[in-house]
Amino acid sequence: MLEVVALSALTTFLLEVGNGAAGEIGKNLTLSAGALVRRTLGRETPLPTGAEERQALAGRVYARLGADPRRDDEWALLVESEPDGTPAPCHGGMPPAPWAFTNRQKVLKQLVREADRPWEGRPRVALLSGPPGSGSTSVALRLGAEYRDRFPDGQYYVDLRDTSGETGPEPAGVLLRLLREMDVDPDRIPPTESGRERLYRRLTADRKALVVIDHTTSLAQVRGLVPSTPGVLLVVVVSGPPLLLEAERVAVPPLADRYAKQLVRKVAGPEHAARVRSQLPAVLDRCQGNAYALHAEARLLARGETDPVAGTGAGDGAPDGDPVGAAAHLASLRLGPEAVRLCRLTALGGWPSISAGIAAAAAGVDEGSAARLLADAVDVGLLETRPDARYRFRPEIRRRLAEAAVSEYGVQECADAVDRVLGALLKRVLPASRAALPESWRTELPPEFRDGHEPVPDGIAVLAAEAPNVVRAVVVAEEHQRITTALWLARALWPLQLKAGHWDEVLPALRDAARCAEENRADERTAGALHFQLAHCLGELGRWEQANRAARAAVTYERAAGHLRGEASAVELLGLLSLNRWLYEEAYDRFAEAESLYRRITAGQEGAADLPRALALAERHQGRALRGLGRLEESRRCLENAVDFFAGRTGAPPEAYNRARALTDLAETLHDDGDDTAALTRIAAAEALLTPAAAPHLAYLAGLRRRCEAGTAR
Repeated sequence: MLEVVALSALTTFLLEVGNGAAGEIGKNLTLSAGALVRRTLGRETPLPTGAEERQALAGRVYARLGADPRRDDEWALLVESEPDGTPAPCHGGMPPAPWAFTNRQKVLKQLVREADRPWEGRPRVALLSGPPGSGSTSVALRLGAEYRDRFPDGQYYVDLRDTSGETGPEPAGVLLRLLREMDVDPDRIPPTESGRERLYRRLTADRKALVVIDHTTSLAQVRGLVPSTPGVLLVVVVSGPPLLLEAERVAVPPLADRYAKQLVRKVAGPEHAARVRSQLPAVLDRCQGNAYALHAEARLLARGETDPVAGTGAGDGAPDGDPVGAAAHLASLRLGPEAVRLCRLTALGGWPSISAGIAAAAAGVDEGSAARLLADAVDVGLLETRPDARYRFRPEIRRRLAEAAVSEYGVQECADAVDRVLGALLKRVLPASRAALPESWRTELPPEFRDGHEPVPDGIAVLAAEAPNVVRAVVVAEEHQRITTALWLARALWPLQLKAGHWDEVLPALRDAARCAEENRADERTAGALHFQLAHCLGELGRWEQANRAARAAVTYERAAGHLRGEASAVELLGLLSLNRWLYEEAYDRFAEAESLYRRITAGQEGAADLPRALALAERHQGRALRGLGRLEESRRCLENAVDFFAGRTGAPPEAYNRARALTDLAETLHDDGDDTAALTRIAAAEALLTPAAAPHLAYLAGLRRRCEAGTAR
């Protein structure tokens, strides 16, 4: 017999369970814990929601240990089967600091003082802020480059600018980006904000690291990142007024004329000294010490451009007192009218990332011409390049270009440009969605898209690349009263949330689309599909009550539409939400109800071809719920039937992965029933079906194997 598991280890385990690793395998461990809690306490106990509830549950379970040797061993083995330790983060990497960095030593010294001051229990946080274009990002990057020896355990940079909304991602989304920057495996990133914060703190404990969050827009985004260890410096960068964050406030002031001249000369180069000398007074007057504006004008001087403003009256549209706007205006004067029009119309939608296809649609030109014009805009500084070979506008430049578009071309032409982009996005993502899940009824195309589109070799990649634009497009389409477009765009995201786990990214679009469907009285099937997607996404993120409300709405809409397959699927989702909260009886009832609904589909009806597979999945889910209820013989029969179906023994095509999942469930039930020899046989069969790409599943099976081998040794 093993020793009784320590209360501290049990508490830590229950704090992680349900709040830990995402995905199917993380849920398996949670379900095993829930089933064992029920057997230990003798009653159904819902999954605790907060840390205090989990600690209290650990105390109740611990009080029962010692009386039953087998139960003690089960807990010890389950706790040990959790994935080993905290994943070691990579060292990260800051983007390169700007070459022409000039006179920010005073600001850098303030940051270094915060990093080096006596700890005294006070978190090391610096709030770096300045007007748009002041160079606050450059200061943070220079800190990482110049003082890298102070942060030997890692430098992590997260830019919140490339998001679909004006306010940036939610706090959970910021944590997700940071954990990805630390190179945490996606299957080990918790789905909940609290779980992600807990992992972040474990990854940074006892480490000397720099964390930079750039283009922060709210206090909530960074509150959970404030370090609790002396070796971590958090630098929060704000473009604009500082946040009300308890931190060392470091302002980035305009450059004095002396240093502004140095910056222009560095960027323009010594070979253009004469041109710089003649135009420098006007440049300094326009730029007012703004680092971005100075850099942009210096690049134009390096191109051999003469000042188009002086003496021509061409600067009448330049904004007074806005150096970034002035730089954008000056850059526009360097472009031909076709390129200026393309930039202005492309800026209208507020698209997070710009491709040649989006720009072409906005301007009504071909993609080749759009690509050439975008390159011209980059050359004069109106656009910035992104690592994914796309482009983006600085927010303040985008706003100015959009205002100029309305003024120059009128409301109708601007509306037409946005509509063209919406249509182009829809034409791109709907076929990609279908290609990603070609057999799913949830990715069926509207009639006008069923023919004539080119094959999409990697639908998931296309959807991932366009996801920020699609999320933004849902809002824009509703504003333009293109309701059907908004709803289809959101529906196209289904493969991305199902297969790629992009729940944080797609959630805003699903919320907007579900609300839009309700307010605009969309057809019940569309409303049901969107509420189903929303419920699935919220459930994956552990937002149980919200998920339940959305799933119940999906049931109501599908029932009103007379869509049996959709109604059964939504009821099944309600069962899964209950299962993952350890509400096993409620889950079983929902799965049984879903099976009953599926069986009402008759030959020739919509969904009849999918019926055998849907019933096999419903039976597998019933087997999992029955295991949690302790009805192990019934669970075994259900799971064996599911294994037979996915093995192709009933005439259906075999499905290796679903068979492996059902075999894993069956092995769990057999282990609970004390038949560890049979369980080990099922584990071996599941392992043989999985490829190395299923590493989390294989690791889970290895832990289950150890539990079963210990059982056979007793």
